[in-house]
Amino acid sequence: MAMHDKLPIHKQAVQLLGVATTIHAQLPRGMKRTVGDKIVEHCTEMLDLMAQANATRSATRISHLRSVLTHQRAAEVWLRVGFERRAISQGRWAEAVHMLESVGKQANGWINKTSEKAPAA
Repeated sequence: MAMHDKLPIHKQAVQLLGVATTIHAQLPRGMKRTVGDKIVEHCTEMLDLMAQANATRSATRISHLRSVLTHQRAAEVWLRVGFERRAISQGRWAEAVHMLESVGKQANGWINKTSEKAPAA
């Protein structure tokens, strides 16, 4: 088992958190505590869940990874809210959404790999 911080999904999520904190810093004051905090919170929770998933096996791992996907979708919703309110630039929004899609694809791949049955002997 690889250390969770060496996994590609973790590296992508760390980059995403960096973008999220930049977005948070650039938000107008009235949106920092609502939209900004939610985005950063969901990104942080994804990192925690990835570490937990890497430390577990089978059904527990899948449960953590499904929670990663839940937070991934929620972060995307809050990013869209900020973008539609014109508080997040199109470039930052596109960058963050691209990273969220990557995290989602990798989490789904990890779920599929974990769900595969071992070959019969």
